[in-house]
Amino acid sequence: MSERAVPFHCPYCGDEDLRPHEVVSESGEVTSPHGTWECRSCMRAFSLKMLGLLRPSGGAS
Repeated sequence: MSERAVPFHCPYCGDEDLRPHEVVSESGEVTSPHGTWECRSCMRAFSLKMLGLLRPSGGAS
């Protein structure tokens, strides 16, 4: 399997200043949940999730 995919643009504002979203627990532990990103331009956090691979349609000849 390859490395995790990195988004190139924020889905909300289109800016490129993206970083992995970090969550700080009450105990002070910092984690970065899988697939979560934050945009430093519009200050939004979002997640990405791969749903699966698509099969090519069999109708084309």
